[in-house]
Parts: sequence; C-alpha cells; structure tokens
Amino acid sequence: MSLFRRAKPSTKERAPKVKADAALGLSAEQPPEFTVSGLWTDLLGRMGIRSAQILVVGALAGFIIVGMLRLTTIVIPTLLAIIIACALWPLVVKLRKVFNALLSAWIVFLGSLLVLGGIGTGLVFSVTNEWSTLVDKAVQGFNQLNEIVQKMLVDIPFTIDQEQIDKAVQTVTGFLTSSQFGTGALNTISAAGSFITGLILLLVILFFFLKDGDRIWAFAVSWTPKHYRNKWILSGDRALHTFGGYIRGTSIVAAVDSIGITATLLVLQVPLAIPLGVIVFLGSFVPMVGATVAGVLATLVALVTNGPVVALIVLAAVIIVNQLEGNFLQPVVMANALSLHALVVLMALTAGTVLAGIIGAVLAVPLTAAAWAVIKVWTGREKKDPAVEAKQDILAEVALDEEESALERLDAKEKAAKERAPQDKAEAAKPAHPASDEVKDAAE
Repeated sequence: MSLFRRAKPSTKERAPKVKADAALGLSAEQPPEFTVSGLWTDLLGRMGIRSAQILVVGALAGFIIVGMLRLTTIVIPTLLAIIIACALWPLVVKLRKVFNALLSAWIVFLGSLLVLGGIGTGLVFSVTNEWSTLVDKAVQGFNQLNEIVQKMLVDIPFTIDQEQIDKAVQTVTGFLTSSQFGTGALNTISAAGSFITGLILLLVILFFFLKDGDRIWAFAVSWTPKHYRNKWILSGDRALHTFGGYIRGTSIVAAVDSIGITATLLVLQVPLAIPLGVIVFLGSFVPMVGATVAGVLATLVALVTNGPVVALIVLAAVIIVNQLEGNFLQPVVMANALSLHALVVLMALTAGTVLAGIIGAVLAVPLTAAAWAVIKVWTGREKKDPAVEAKQDILAEVALDEEESALERLDAKEKAAKERAPQDKAEAAKPAHPASDEVKDAAE
C-alpha cells in the first residue's frame, strides 16, 4: 500500500507555491467543507428556524383560541369574573384591614350582587316593557329622516333605491321585535350552554376570586422561573390596574352620559326618555360605537315625536356630551387604563363582535388594553413609575431576605452537624456494652 501512497510535500516544497499564490492574491486557506449542520447555522438556516418557531407559536395560539371558542360556557364567565373582581378588589383590600378574608369577600360579593343585580333588573325591565314602542318610534323616525333627505336630494342627478332601504328597515325591525332577539342576546354569553349555567358559574368564580384572588395569583406565579418572577408580578399588577380602572371608569362615563342625555330628553319632553337613557348607559360599555348608536336612536325618537327642531337639539346634546366625555371626563377617570389608539379599539371591537357577539364587543377592549399593558412590561416599554419601582425593590428585598435566611439555616445545620461529628465518632468507636455485674454473678 505504501508504494501507491502519494507522499505529502514538505514545508520547503510548499513554500514556493504559497508565495506564488500570495503574489497572485489567492488565499492559501482551503474552502470550508460542506456539513449538514452548516445548513442551519448560516443566515438562511437561522431564518428558517425562526420561521418554524413563529409557525409553531401561531398554531398553538390558534389552537388555544379555537378551544376557548368551543368552551364559551367556562371562558366567558371566567373573563367576566376576572374583570369584575379586578374592579372590586380595592374594596376587598380595604375591608381586609378590619375583617378576615372570608368575611370581606362575603360583604363585597353580597353588596355588589344586590347593587348590580337590582340596577340590572331595573334596567332590563324598563327597556323590555317599552322595547316594541321604542323600535316603532325609531323606525318611524328613520323613515321621516329618509323623506327629508329625499326632498333635499331631489335635484341631484343620481337616485337612492327606496326599495332596498325599505327592505333593510323591515329586516332590522323584524329582528329587533322578534322573540329571538332577547334570547339571542342572552345566548351570546354561552354558545354551548344555557344562560343560567353561565350566570351561576360567573357568581361562583367571582366569589372565589374575591376571597382567594391573591393566593390564586401567588400560586400561579410560584410556577414561573425566579429570574422572570418580578415581571410576572408586575404584569399581574398592570392587568389588575387596567381591568379595574377600565370598569370603574367606564361605569362613571356611562352614568354621566346617561344622566346628561336623559335630562335633555326630560326637559324637551321627549317620550321614552328613561328607556333611552338606559340604552345610552348600556351602550357606553362599547367604546366609540355604543354611545353614538344610542344617541342616534334618541334623536330618531325625538324626530318622530317632537319634530325636527327638538331632534336637532337632542343631536347637539348628544354631540356635546360625547365630546365632554371623550376630551375631559374619560382622561381623568380612566387615566392610563385605556391607552389604545382609536384604530386598535375599532379592530378589537370588530374581532370581538365576530367571535362572541355582544359579549365579545364588551370584552374586546379591556382584554386588548390588558394585553398591551403586559406586552409593555415584557418588552421594556413600561414607563418608570416610582410606586412600581418601590414595589419591585420590596419584592427583591423579600427574596434576598428569604435567600439569606435559608443560607443561615443551612449554615446552622452544617455547624451543628460538625459539632456532633466527634461525639458520633466517639460513640461509634466505643466497644460493645459489657455485661452487668448481676449478669456476671448469675453466670458464675
């Protein structure tokens, strides 16, 4: 075999060739060998790996969303309970300074149930009793407005198809006055179950969140890695602040809008003022859209019952109230709870309405705001807040104290073990216990 093996050139033999390659500008190094691992370490390989990761995360998120849509009986009551519990949590914290956790939870739960249940029942009955009349007046107002517009556009070269408008009005009127409208609105809470089941589940989950909400969150955070635990705690605080601030602020804004428009309707002697005020209150929980639609409804009723002058006054009142609420009241009562662009709000409302109907429209904005608050925490975009920094320092000190105390306990155990070591060694070295004198005597 050695006869056919090519001898390796020596260093002296390779030197002239290396010098010649260097003179020609050629590299003396050999090109890297092709390897399978190199397919994943170059730029294109890293891009492929990252694309696969994005696809996996997207598939997992889609799977979770589809699962949540299938389990609306559990998901929607849980989300509602979380948001309501966040709004009521400051009251629970104050009561815990006087009472224990169980009694504080019962007081807040029963009090909120009486207040919200009473108000909700009154609102529902006030609207239900006048709903058919309200829809008829709104349709008449729309028809009258359509006639006015047709007269104004008589000289315009193009025409509006009146037949299509009449069909659309009949379709909307038939849906709003049918028995399926109420049941359909209720069934949006649970697509796979009944409204009663969802309501009972909501109340049970709400009570346990009020009683053990902090313990539940602490248990969840305990499963997170220690180096990310502060971010998880801060994310929970931000979500709590966003949910609670949104519900409290929206309730105040809705009450102000309802009182302002109801007072205007009562002064102008527009019929159905109370039901219209209730609709304004409920519609205000859907940002940008609900209050506007409710105001238009009030304007149409005023048009058919009191004439165009009163309708214009009502429309002006609606615009003024909405402007005051959007520019002055909402920034004060909601603070940073809703720091979203108007386009994001509209997209969230559209997605929520498509996925879960009316309940989806109500939940879309607070969920989006909370998600954005959490994203800012994890991406470092969260503005520095002295209170938040102080809380993080306290958490860090507590963690450090716990670590130091654990080390001290470990050192104490090691020291005690070292002190006992000679004694244990001496006891182990002792011979077997000799027989007693009595035993010896007995043996003799």
